[in-house]
Amino acid sequence: MGSALLGSVELGLLYAIMALGVYLTFRILDFPDLTVDGSFTTGAAIAAVMIAAGQSPLLASLAAFAGGLVAGACTGLLHTKGKINALLSGILMMIALYTINLRIMGKSNIPLLGVDTLLTDVNVLLVMPVVVALIKIALDWFLRTDLGLALRATGDNPRMIRSFGVNTDNTIIVGVSLSNGLVALSGALVAQYSAFTDITMGIGMIVIGLASVIIGEALFGARTVVRATLAVVLGAIVYRLIVAIALRVGLEPTDMKLMTALIVIIALTLPLVRKSLRQKALMRRRAEELRARGSRPPQEVKR
Repeated sequence: MGSALLGSVELGLLYAIMALGVYLTFRILDFPDLTVDGSFTTGAAIAAVMIAAGQSPLLASLAAFAGGLVAGACTGLLHTKGKINALLSGILMMIALYTINLRIMGKSNIPLLGVDTLLTDVNVLLVMPVVVALIKIALDWFLRTDLGLALRATGDNPRMIRSFGVNTDNTIIVGVSLSNGLVALSGALVAQYSAFTDITMGIGMIVIGLASVIIGEALFGARTVVRATLAVVLGAIVYRLIVAIALRVGLEPTDMKLMTALIVIIALTLPLVRKSLRQKALMRRRAEELRARGSRPPQEVKR
């Protein structure tokens, strides 16, 4: 059980980079980007092909990041310049990337057994927290720059930020591009950790990313950007731990997609349920106070 939990923490750290990318579009830009399912595999495919060909794993990971940037930029261009709905733009790019990824790989899967990767002979629990922390700090810094503030304002109120002369098309393209770059980098690292790349490994990544974001925000809060990005990283780890525990208690691996969907549904509806219960409790307390003063509650007055 202990080794399984440690493995889950390792995977959580690897997927945390992808979750940060999803946070960038889902929370900062308010952009429902489904490109993630394709760009995750794109990063893994580029890294696997280059490493299998004898290239440096570091160079392969950077190339994977660049590939994700290009994929995200294409989605942003479809939406901003092609005037295609944001959701549909992501779906179209995700479908296109399936064929592109097959072209990159040349076959449906690439094994990486017996070749050196960034994670070969490395203690992932010691190295990945540093890598994730550096990426988180870099993202926090970026979101405080003028471009980052414009990005946040575009997600909050695009009409207002346009009135200040900011080109929101450019900020959307930059945000979606950076998001998918992080997703592709995560895919490259997961491929090196797992020692293989498969054409279907990106399916459902958007849901896993959303689950990480929502769980993190629900458990750790998101009042500031720094706290929100930390919550996303911790949410990714908590999600992998939940999956590991679910497998240990008897759930089949084929049930994981359904469980992930249920986690997201519960995490999304729980705040609404809490708010409704708080409002009812407040109204009940107010009614009791009015009765104690000898006044009738508003409902009784109407009757």
